[in-house]
This record gives sequence, C-alpha cells and structure tokens, in this order.
Amino acid sequence: MVDMTIIEQKPVMMVDLKDKLEAIKSNNKELNFRAEKVYGYLQEFVTLKKKDADELHKKISGLGLQRLKEKHLVKVIDVMPDDIESLKSLFVGETVSLKQEELKQILDALNG
Repeated sequence: MVDMTIIEQKPVMMVDLKDKLEAIKSNNKELNFRAEKVYGYLQEFVTLKKKDADELHKKISGLGLQRLKEKHLVKVIDVMPDDIESLKSLFVGETVSLKQEELKQILDALNG
C-alpha cells in the first residue's frame, strides 16, 4: 500500500465534477472504470447547469449565515431540497444548527 498524505480537502459540487469528467472525455481520453461509473451517476442525477449552480452558490453565500460552511453549501446545491424537512435532513449528524427562518431563507434562494 502506498503511503499518502492528504494536502487539502475541498468540497466539490457534482456539477463541477461532471464538467471536469466531460473535459477529460472531450480530449479523447478514456475514463477509467471508477470514473466512468461516477460519470454515469452524475449524468443521471445532476440537473443544474454550472452557471446556475454558481449563481445559487453566490445567493446562499450572500445570505450571511455564519454557521453554514462550504461543505454544507455544496451539499444543499447538490441535493436541491424541496421543503424544510428535506433541508433539515441534510444536516443530521452535523454540528450545524440553523433556525427555522434561516432554513426558509435557504429554500427561498433555491426556489427563487
């Protein structure tokens, strides 16, 4: 087993990952087995365009919710919850607790 050191961890939106894999495929390069599986999953579940996802990211970041970290923001944009209960379920097991009005602000940003 190779000894590896993690230099940086950064959450990545699924739409960004899909774009990267498409760029690799467009350069006439073949994806390996795992990357091909991931690409298939992303094609099925990613419904947003990159531009729309970036706009949502800016909107939700602009709400000024101090407790909401980047990893939470990415998760919200990837899942695109429809209601408050679905949104709350994304934070189960996390150390973040948002008020009802903050959850409503996030949903309004997603739907508006």
